[in-house]
Amino acid sequence: MGNAREARDRSRTQFGANADRYATSVVHARGASLERLVELVDPEPDWRGLDIATAAGHTAFAFAPRVGSVAATDLTPEMIELASRRARELGHRNVTTQIADAEALPFAARSFDFATCRIAPHHFPEPRRFVAEAARVLGAGGVFGFVDNVVPDDDPGDVLARTYNDWERDRDPSHVRAISLAEWTELFTDAGFEIRASETASKRMTFRLWVENMQVPEERRPELLRRLLDPSTGLARFLDPTGTSADDATFALLEGLLVAVRR
Repeated sequence: MGNAREARDRSRTQFGANADRYATSVVHARGASLERLVELVDPEPDWRGLDIATAAGHTAFAFAPRVGSVAATDLTPEMIELASRRARELGHRNVTTQIADAEALPFAARSFDFATCRIAPHHFPEPRRFVAEAARVLGAGGVFGFVDNVVPDDDPGDVLARTYNDWERDRDPSHVRAISLAEWTELFTDAGFEIRASETASKRMTFRLWVENMQVPEERRPELLRRLLDPSTGLARFLDPTGTSADDATFALLEGLLVAVRR
């Protein structure tokens, strides 16, 4: 429990300090997975929705015009303040905001018709509790749309996963662990979900924005870049980097998408 509490505290600190950057983040605001998620969830006009770990609210706002209401929640007060302000600016009157822990949601069972969580669960200390909470607040037939960065399914000994997670954690102390799509699928199935759609896609990132989004000190950036480009670390095989410097380097994260229905 202590480690989980510490992880949540790190998330509050890290994202509180960088909240405004998420309002303009192209990856979060207009990533290909967002449009695909809306398409696959395919909500009805009267549905009540919950967006877990909403950050700047981009996912909630994408669903808002198509549904009855969306509750946008996040652990970080600064993110909730930002999402609330952006909802007003964008005219999304059916979006409400609330501070909430993804692993202890403050809602009654069967409160929502659909739930979403996008590019956040790698920060959650207890993924099984997160999925169980999503199952609890959805009624029978409720739809869960999930997107997150994942590691390869075929990774003997989890060697590559550990290397990648260590690298991410050295950039962002609030990063806990990216897991494979196969592991997420098992967690969803165990929680009483039936998988409707399962996909992966490559998401190309620029190294400079990746470090700037978390305000990584300049003196630490060269080592992160070295590990990315060094063939011996294994990261190059997984992330397919291009370029040779902090100014021109890019890499491709693997993004997993699941749409599941509560049995």
